[in-house]
This record gives sequence, C-alpha cells and structure tokens, in this order.
Amino acid sequence: MIAVSILNRLIMAAITLFGVAVIVFVLLRVVPGDPIAMMISPGASPADIAALRAHYGLDASLATQFWLWLKSVLTGDFGTSISLKRDVLSLLGERLPATLELAFAALVLAVLLGGAVAIIGTLARRTILEPVIDGLNGLFLAVPDFVWALALVLVLGVLFPLFPLSGRIDPSIDAQFATPFYLIESLVTFRFGIFTDICAHMVMPVLALGLPLAAIIARVLKAALSEAMVQDYILLAKLKGMSELRLVLQEALRNAVGPTIALTGVQFTFLIGGTVIVERIFAYPGIGNMAIDAVINRDLPLIQGLVLVFGALFILVNLAVDLLVAAFNPRLAHG
Repeated sequence: MIAVSILNRLIMAAITLFGVAVIVFVLLRVVPGDPIAMMISPGASPADIAALRAHYGLDASLATQFWLWLKSVLTGDFGTSISLKRDVLSLLGERLPATLELAFAALVLAVLLGGAVAIIGTLARRTILEPVIDGLNGLFLAVPDFVWALALVLVLGVLFPLFPLSGRIDPSIDAQFATPFYLIESLVTFRFGIFTDICAHMVMPVLALGLPLAAIIARVLKAALSEAMVQDYILLAKLKGMSELRLVLQEALRNAVGPTIALTGVQFTFLIGGTVIVERIFAYPGIGNMAIDAVINRDLPLIQGLVLVFGALFILVNLAVDLLVAAFNPRLAHG
C-alpha cells in the first residue's frame, strides 16, 4: 500500500514538474528583453546575431523550442549557460550542494531551537514567563530572513567582527575536495581546520535562515503541546506521579510532533527559496546567488535549469514530509 502511494505521488510529481517547466518556459520567452542582445558587441552584424540565435535555438517557434529543450533535458542535457558559457547541469552540480548544506544546517538549528523554546514555553505555561517567551517568539517571527541577514552583517560582521562576511571558505586555504559537499567531506576526512572555517562562514547565513523558521516551529509545537497537555492520558499519567518534564517529553511530544513535522516541511521549502536573497547578501556560492545573476543576465537555459531544480526540491521535500508524518501517525500510513 505504501509503495503504491509513493508511486502515485511520484507520477503526480512528474506531472507537476512538467507543468512548472511549461509555465516557466513560456513566461521567459514572452517577457520583454532579448538575451542575445545582451551578449553581442555593438558592432555585430545581423548575420552574427542570427548565428548566435540559431546556436541557442532561439530562432525556432515557441513549440519547437520547448520540444527540443524537453528532449535534451530528458537525456540530461540542460543546455549551455548564455552568460557563463558553461554546461548548465555542471553549474547546478557545483552550486546545489552548497545550498543544500546551508539549508539543512538552518533546518537543524531551527528544529533544535524551536523545539527547545516550545518545550520551555509549555513547562512555563500559566506563569509570568509564558508571555515573555511568546512575545520574544512573536518578535523573531515578525522579522524576515533578509532583515536578519542585514542585522547579522552589521553586528557580527562589522561592529563585532566574529565571523567572515562572505564566501564559503577562506580563499587562502588551499583545499582540494573530491566532492562539492565541502562541509560533509571535510568532516568525514577529519580535516577539522577546514571544517571549522566552513562552519564559520556558514554561521551568519544559517542564523538568518534558521531563526524565522525556529519561531514558526516553536509557535506550532507549543500550541500542539498545550493541547495535548489537557488530554485524559496526560492527566492519568500525572496522577501516577510522572513529573511535568517527563509528561511533556515522553507523553505529549509524541502526539504533538506530527502536525509540527508537516508544517516544518512546508516551511522548509520556503527556506530553500529564501536562500536566494540570503546567499546574495553573504556572497555565498549556492544556486540562490546564481539564480539572481541568471535573472539579471536573462540567461534562459540557466534559469530553466534552476527552476526545475527548485521545483524538484520542493516536491521531494513534500514527499519526505508526508512519509514522516505517516510514520508518526500509523492511521495515516494505513490509510
């Protein structure tokens, strides 16, 4: 039953991704601006312009362009970047791991911090500390990630320069990596000096991305825990002499974590989208930063590849969240 459900979701994911590809492909070609005009020199002849348009397949009809591009994508050829003159798939392979490491680090921070705040807030319910926690959480919830990024640059990068302001690794470090997953590779190969430097470069962007998500997790989990704490099974456990902390961690948390996982998964997709601005602020070499350059340069092949990657990430995250929620709720898995 679960295998059939996953298969159905994968089929729907493929249809959704195809729809995204169609919409983006059409929109990119109807908006004003000619990417070829941005590449040619002022003295280029009409023949040179026509040859360049033919090279990138922009001289055919819209339907023909889409069919040729789709056939290439299905064979693993995403085309050549107009602005960078490189294969789009190789560019995505280089930049995507950096964004994934950043996003997952922010997710871990958000889960740990948001979970801790929710548990402390639940333990402090009906005390003077509860409105203080809720107020601070509301403040963190109201500040978007790019504002956090700018504030962190000012405080931790300028006033108190504790962490690097930009980049993924110190340029002076001569490090050879076998994979584009620098953080993971430096850790498993025990190059702790390089690992520490990469972590230092990630601190501010991870905080900027993770703090708003932590506030959302804290609010939802605290509400779910508060609702669970008034249930009959909690009262029964309390009558048996179970401490308040054990009631929250051992009894209430199991039933409150399901809806929290569902919401966290949805918010994680927005977090991946938020890397676009945050990576730009910190000059972090991920696909978010590259996406802004691609839009500025109207690099059609690169934008199309980026949109497909973002779409695939969103779909896979939602699928993983559905499976996790079903694992925590056997009735959903059974259904």
